[in-house]
Amino acid sequence: MHTNGDTMSISRADIEAKVTEVLESALGADADDIVPTATLTEDLGAESIDFLDIQFQLEKKFSTPEKPFKIEQGELFPENMMSNPEYVKDGKFTDAGMAVLKERMPHVDLAVFAADRNVKGLAKIFTVKSLCDFIELKLKK
Repeated sequence: MHTNGDTMSISRADIEAKVTEVLESALGADADDIVPTATLTEDLGAESIDFLDIQFQLEKKFSTPEKPFKIEQGELFPENMMSNPEYVKDGKFTDAGMAVLKERMPHVDLAVFAADRNVKGLAKIFTVKSLCDFIELKLKK
């Protein structure tokens, strides 16, 4: 039986616990407030500058000596899409932008966001659950 270096062995509960630790550290959030449906910005008080810290801490938390955990720019949060006129026009995501979001971000629920598409509303789709989903999907690769 081969279990050494097997990244599949991390449970959802372990992922959630580590994500909670990261959010407590990065945002000073209370563990009781870090529930799956909590949004990073509205419920936990994250600002755009916090997203880099969250990303960095997630990389550290989920890296192992055998397998570094690296999050590429724009993979977890779409910060590099906002300035692309093909994806965002007049403060709203275009059809092309929505298609790219769907493709790049299977970890977020775009259903509610799709109705409005305002870039200011984008941060609301990032929840504790979406972070955990992202980690889980990425660890399976």
